[in-house]
Amino acid sequence: MRFVLAGLFSFALLAQPAKPVGEPPPIQKKSSIVIGGKTLNYTTTTGRMPLLNEAGEPEAHVFYVAYTLDTPTPGNKRPLMVAFNGGPGSATVWLHLGVLGPRYIPMQDDGSYPPPPYQVKDNAQTFLPFTDMVFVDPVGTGYSRAAKPELGKKFWGVQGDIASVGEFIRLYLGRYNRWSSPLYLIGESYGTFRAAGLSGWLVDRGMACNGIVLVSSILQYQTARFSKGNDLPYPLFLPTYTAIAWYHKKLPASLQQAGLKEATAEAEKFALNEYSVALMKGDRLTAGERQATVDQLSRLTGLSKEYLERNNLRPEIMHFIKELRRSEGKVVGRLDGRLTAVEGNDGDEVAGFDPAMTAIRAPYTAAFNDYARRELGYESDLQYYILGGGIGPWDYGTGGQNKYVETADILRDAFAKNPYMKVYIGSGYYDLATPYFATEYTFSHMGLPAEYKKNITTRMYEAGHMFYSVKSALAQLTKDVEAMVTGVR
Repeated sequence: MRFVLAGLFSFALLAQPAKPVGEPPPIQKKSSIVIGGKTLNYTTTTGRMPLLNEAGEPEAHVFYVAYTLDTPTPGNKRPLMVAFNGGPGSATVWLHLGVLGPRYIPMQDDGSYPPPPYQVKDNAQTFLPFTDMVFVDPVGTGYSRAAKPELGKKFWGVQGDIASVGEFIRLYLGRYNRWSSPLYLIGESYGTFRAAGLSGWLVDRGMACNGIVLVSSILQYQTARFSKGNDLPYPLFLPTYTAIAWYHKKLPASLQQAGLKEATAEAEKFALNEYSVALMKGDRLTAGERQATVDQLSRLTGLSKEYLERNNLRPEIMHFIKELRRSEGKVVGRLDGRLTAVEGNDGDEVAGFDPAMTAIRAPYTAAFNDYARRELGYESDLQYYILGGGIGPWDYGTGGQNKYVETADILRDAFAKNPYMKVYIGSGYYDLATPYFATEYTFSHMGLPAEYKKNITTRMYEAGHMFYSVKSALAQLTKDVEAMVTGVR
């Protein structure tokens, strides 16, 4: 389903006040970090930006944290990268304290965390040497709030979300004199969906993006909805099932010995050919064809033939993470299939929780609340909604119809209007939230001309949804994005 975003939100575009309405001025702090023996001095700016209606009344206040390098070079000549996470309903704390910022929360390479209390440390891989950054919490996340509870639903949907974040960007460029800065977006998960939508919203209002970084991408929801009659997710999730089964040593010896990339390559080939055909045939499959499909699915997933037969050749995601290590009483992660947990409800059909999700909530919640007060100097009695709790039902704009939302077509149109735009796509092998093969499918079906494809860079990481949790992956991501921003590889 395609969305037209022009004229979608009614914000006051003229006569904006010089200072935020009903908000104290942003808090600025000076700080520094040493990278490679060189000291970088920078300024943090933390506050809430009002979004106004046509009458000049605030309808929401958007929390943000900006990092700008102190340099003799005019600030409006440095690149500016706007960052946001996804959910919907997630604060932008994961990219902030996990990837880009000058301070970060160290994770274990397997995606797990050390025991509490949690701390932030200097981030040697921060993007600050090559771009200034502003981290935005969409309305209903972090400290961002609608001015009145009844106004929340205006922001909690595909269209209102894109328009409100776009309006924040427009206001930020004006208030901080950054209209001449090269503009980049970076989004993670649903944030990639938002970034693709923003690429069109912004260019239609004279704000062309120099580049977009998509971390664990989803631009087309048909690729990830296990709904009756939609067989598309099954072949697209299969290579990730194979990767996770390989990691847990559940594949046959020949595939285990072949290695991760070889095993997933075989799964991709089967997914595109025999498996897709078998799903399309349905009850027209012969007994021999059905048995051959079951045999190969079992080989590539580590699931029993009996289980696959019982589930009509269609292992759904929450069943897979429960079934793979059921005999050991363990469930594997959805965000990161490397992680496991003991649930204690071995008889249930599906997993009761995602061990990867529970692993990240407490460290980031505690560390950000401490960091905001202690280092940014921002104090608030509001609850910092890190993931859920601050938004109502999300409006995907389908009007109750059986349609799948997408912003891939908006991104394609943005390429046509702005052929200089670059896109970076990073994916993790063990990510079942936004499987890499689904991302490949989406981009291969966008109908992009060859000249646009030259501006797209892709990278695979041996990690999960938050692939930057692996130190080597974070270093590679930083190197790749720096090359995109500076043009120097």
